Amino acid sequence: MARASAGSLTGVLAPTPDEAAASIAAASDLRLEFRSWYSHLMAERRASPATLVNYLRDLTRFFEFLTDHLGGPADLDALRKLQLRDFRAFLTLRRNEGLQSRSLARALSSIRSFFRFLDRAGIVSNAAITALRSPKIPHAIPKPLTPDAALNLIDEANAREGAPWIAARNAAILTLLYGCGLRIAEALSLNRGEAPLRDTLRVIGKGRKERMVPVLAVAREAVDEYVRLCPFGLTPDDPLFVGARGKRVDQRIVREAVIQLRRKLGLADTVTPHALRHSFATHLLAGGGDLRTIQELLGHASLSTTQMYTEVDSQRLLEVYDKAHPRAGH
Repeated sequence: MARASAGSLTGVLAPTPDEAAASIAAASDLRLEFRSWYSHLMAERRASPATLVNYLRDLTRFFEFLTDHLGGPADLDALRKLQLRDFRAFLTLRRNEGLQSRSLARALSSIRSFFRFLDRAGIVSNAAITALRSPKIPHAIPKPLTPDAALNLIDEANAREGAPWIAARNAAILTLLYGCGLRIAEALSLNRGEAPLRDTLRVIGKGRKERMVPVLAVAREAVDEYVRLCPFGLTPDDPLFVGARGKRVDQRIVREAVIQLRRKLGLADTVTPHALRHSFATHLLAGGGDLRTIQELLGHASLSTTQMYTEVDSQRLLEVYDKAHPRAGH
């Protein structure tokens, strides 16, 4: 799988298996099995480029730790002999480096994935990694925008100073996040051939899972306006949303644009591109949408993931009760 095609869905470039294996600090036998695992994630598990980059980052840091911890690059036999205290020492190091519980849990999940691969292949078995408990992650519910705040954010994006086509691009992207519930990676993965948008849009989400989402007229109009103003002559196979050099726009650019917008509007730091997707789901639920439909629209594999939005709606109802009920506070 070529590096360019690995990144075509998200704007993130994932290294090839050879590049990934060459980048880690490990003995040759471990490096070889790491390449096999990474190739398995890419080709068989069809992990997204962003997921592959996260896995590689986590394992790279783990192998760097082992090199210092063991006094030299780890090999397969060293992995077999690691004890519970060794894994705990790694997590303590990462905690001291500033990682929060959620990031620590992800790092541990990446390491466990590699050890499971080795165990199933009959290469390395280590009971200590299975006995290690994951860090407790504080329960958090999504923080959506109010409907007015979401619309104001998009309107402000359209009115920003600078190149009109960039303002139109940002407004179109944010409209797709809020109006269709897309992830930012899904919106940026669209190609020019998708425009003009139809009544429904085929989206390739996490795990290469495909879904169809309805497209509001306002989203079609926003994309049409961006395409009309875009100064680049794009072919159907070119990216739809491009940056100043005509290449697929990076997620970082969109996040930075939202930071500027929320500061201008005096919105909370929780206002991010992903918060618009949360807002899409929360506002649908508040308007009477059922969880199964919202699950399908969001592309959630499990209904339990979608159910977190019921907590948001319940919290909103309690806030309304506290403000409006005559016996509230008595």
